[in-house]
Order: sequence, then structure tokens, then C-alpha cells
Amino acid sequence: MTISLYDLSVPTFLQTTRAVGHVMDRAVRHCAETGADPDDFVEARLVDDMAPFHFQIEALKNHALWGVEAARTGIFAPPPLIGAMPFADLRAIIASTIKDLEALTPDDVDSWFDKKLEIEIFRPLDPENAWRSAWGPQTLALTPATYLLTYALPNFYFHVVTAYHILRTRGVPIGKGDYEGQLRVRPA
Repeated sequence: MTISLYDLSVPTFLQTTRAVGHVMDRAVRHCAETGADPDDFVEARLVDDMAPFHFQIEALKNHALWGVEAARTGIFAPPPLIGAMPFADLRAIIASTIKDLEALTPDDVDSWFDKKLEIEIFRPLDPENAWRSAWGPQTLALTPATYLLTYALPNFYFHVVTAYHILRTRGVPIGKGDYEGQLRVRPA
């Protein structure tokens, strides 16, 4: 069985980014039903030393879009983070991420498969104590597939799960099916 670089990345990023969009829509409906303000989610975090909701949305965008760009160029250089913004603007980031991912073609993405990349990423300087360690740049020799599988996708999912849990812990009625989104089933 062969899987293409495109199939490995773009539809996966799209499925989950669309699911995040639906979860955020549900958060807005929940706020309308309860009289809450969706902007109260923007600075919400799971614990004090974790980044807030708005960071999770920007980071999932960066690991999807700039992750694919790094697979093409060998450079992971997302734009500077915007920071706190209204919840509606975070929803717009999700919509634009979906649009940008949909613009990628299988032929383009698959043409990068055999590239050899030297990607500089920020990693814990002491992997044994990663959560306490200082972080610094490291250059890693990767292929586009190993970059996507070992860095972009795990980071993407980390930020998606964190965003999901922030909303869930704030009372938004979401479950596993909301997180999974629309599964990609084979044609009948």
C-alpha cells in the first residue's frame, strides 16, 4: 500500500481544522444559549503556565500551513503571532486556514516527497526534562514525510487538543465526535 505525501498531510489537516471550526461554532451557540460571551474563551487556559486559547488556534494554523510550507522549502518560518483577538477573528483564522489548505494540490505536495531537508526548529535543550528545559534552535535532517509525521502533525494535534479541552472545561458541550470531525471513509 502506498500513501502519498498529500494524503498524509493535507486531508488530515483539513479534517481536524474543519472539526475545530465546528467546535468553535458550537461554542458560539453555547454562549448564545447561556448568555455567556465567546470572547471570554480567548484568554482561557488549562493551567497557568500553558498558553491561552488564542495561541492554540494560531499554533494549529501555523503547524498546518507553515508545516506544509516547511515540507516544501525546508524552512519553518511562521509569521509572528498576533496575540489576543476577538473570538470571531479566531474563527476567521480557522476559515482562512481551511481555504489555504484546500488550495494545495496533490501534484504539488507529492512533488516534494524525495527532498532532503535541514529544518531548524525550536526544541527543549534537555529532552529528558522537556517541560522544565530551556528551548533553543536545533537543525534536524528530515524528509518532508518525516518532518510532517514527527514534528508538524504532533504539534498540530497538541494545539488542537488543548483548544478543544479549554472549551470543554469551560462548559461547551462537545464530545469525541466533535473532535474527530468528518471521517474520510472510502467510497462505497
